[in-house]
Amino acid sequence: MRSWITRLHRAEDALLVALLAVTIVLASTQIVLRNFFDSGFVWIDPLLRVMVLWLGLIGATVASRNDKHIRIDLLSKFFNPNTDGVVQVVVGQISAWTCLLIAWYGMNWIRLDYADGVASFAGIPAWMLEVIVPLSFALIGLRYFIMSLCRAGLLIRHFNDPEEPAA
Repeated sequence: MRSWITRLHRAEDALLVALLAVTIVLASTQIVLRNFFDSGFVWIDPLLRVMVLWLGLIGATVASRNDKHIRIDLLSKFFNPNTDGVVQVVVGQISAWTCLLIAWYGMNWIRLDYADGVASFAGIPAWMLEVIVPLSFALIGLRYFIMSLCRAGLLIRHFNDPEEPAA
């Protein structure tokens, strides 16, 4: 199981690096072509928009891997560690189920675009470009679901054995 997770992390990192490199090369090429040769490729701008979407969502999955998403924790400063742990479990569950709901509706969106044969730029089926939405939100949701269950387990062990560190 651990090797499968390691492979997933490496694939996420590799895809993120590759997309970023290609995005930089394409954007730079387009800038040079427009500024120095008064030309450019018509397909680069819509492709760059799609690549930014993919970069953002894959970056979000990488951030969720280490629980490094943006967090508003103003109130956690006023809680004791046990209460904060319970709040983090609840927030993790809410985050997980929200992401899983977005993934569910994202899959419905993909099914509709696939069934209707919606095409994007250059005749590429739109669903192929949009598939990152349900995939990334499902992965983020599963990660937060598992993390919150692990935190809950740590809290339960801490309440049963106060010497055990809390989440």
